[in-house]
Amino acid sequence: FFFARIMSCCGPKVEQETTCCAPKVEQSCCASQPEVSKSDTLELVKDYYGKVLNTTKDLKTSACCAADRPPRYIMDALKKVPQEIQDKFYGCGSPIPAELTGLTVLDLGCGAGRDCYIAASLVGPTGKVIGVDMTDEQLDVAKKHAAEFCTKTLAYPSSVFDFKKGYIEAVQDTGIPQNSVDLIMSNCVINLSPDKEAVINGAAAVLKQGGEMYFSDVYADRRLPEDVRKHEVLWGECISGALYTEDFKRLARKAGFTDPRVLTQTEIQIHDPELQQVVGEARFYSILYRCFKIDDLEDGPEDYGQVATYNGGIPGS
Repeated sequence: FFFARIMSCCGPKVEQETTCCAPKVEQSCCASQPEVSKSDTLELVKDYYGKVLNTTKDLKTSACCAADRPPRYIMDALKKVPQEIQDKFYGCGSPIPAELTGLTVLDLGCGAGRDCYIAASLVGPTGKVIGVDMTDEQLDVAKKHAAEFCTKTLAYPSSVFDFKKGYIEAVQDTGIPQNSVDLIMSNCVINLSPDKEAVINGAAAVLKQGGEMYFSDVYADRRLPEDVRKHEVLWGECISGALYTEDFKRLARKAGFTDPRVLTQTEIQIHDPELQQVVGEARFYSILYRCFKIDDLEDGPEDYGQVATYNGGIPGS
């Protein structure tokens, strides 16, 4: 478990430092919060990730940061990624499986492209990596190193990248055809979306039959009350946008992901007593899910007491 310290923000007119997901604001976190529309939310996130954050060092909490040391195959691939891209990483996990050779991979909310660059090392010269993001400043960085990384660092005959500007709530509007993607990854982005159902439905639409969504995000153990969901400071800490785990499963199943499976789960601790009072008994987690698009997949595993013993030998394990 890792512990994300959320900084104290209450008291009369306390100036908030920059957080991991929202711009600097001057207000008491316990004051009544104005209603934020979907378009306002998108603009807030776009402005923050494009103009406020410059590097990972600007983050003030761990809620939007990777919790555990990534697997060895990711660490090996990460060594090749340009430092400018690594400095602009704001994810909360390592949603990149080991075997991607020849696959078409889509990163929803790719930002400056760190996970895309790692995936490029894994898909090989016959694969493809698509990154979708709404922020020009982040995409500029992702595109800046793309050609040289593929042709010089990886020695591929040509670039395997395709970075697209667009909204993850309308991924097909970026020109990605239905049933064309093998694997979708996303890293601490969907919690920031004002329309999570549209994101999940769009992901299911562009995935091939047999494909999967493999992604990390922040979740809550219950439905959050309206005052918490509209709380700008908590939204900025990647907390207010956290979807209730059971509601996520319902949306996933409705979209065709019959059996969402938890791969890893890490609790996020809120230590500040004033913010604890705002969220009440709610608990928050960084969860890595696997969601398969398989028509005949049952809605849960069977348990007859079977036992399997792993003997090792999988590279990177």
